[in-house]
Amino acid sequence: MKIDNTDIKILKELQLDSRLSIRELSKRVNLSPPSVADRIRKFEDTGIIQGYTIKINEAALDFSIHCMIQIDIKNNKFEKFKEFIYNHPRVIFCYRIAGHSCILLKLSVKYISEIEKFVDSISSLDATTSTHIIFSEIPTNKSIEKFFLDF
Repeated sequence: MKIDNTDIKILKELQLDSRLSIRELSKRVNLSPPSVADRIRKFEDTGIIQGYTIKINEAALDFSIHCMIQIDIKNNKFEKFKEFIYNHPRVIFCYRIAGHSCILLKLSVKYISEIEKFVDSISSLDATTSTHIIFSEIPTNKSIEKFFLDF
């Protein structure tokens, strides 16, 4: 799907507030409500917009300790590992990666002891881990506009 400047404006506004009404969004991008609705439908149909969600502040729920864990796991344990991760309540994201480790995940917990318990559980799947406590997040520009900029 070819994206034009109006599409970028619509996506940017939705990225900032996905709860905007079609009417308000059409005012902000200077396009009629039916045209805005058609474009959004095309974004949804083509998978550019995959859904509408909220962002949870884990620290506000007292999950203020975050860590990244690199994991190496044997292939014959990978299916069990995926099931364990899918059902674990403190895993924020998990990626299969290339490099020194094969898995990278983020954990948010209330207590350091929860990280140790998680690592012990992973070790039972013949996995080795390397844990990195997160001190702070460095803000990044998440605006849709950056995807259309040249390097």
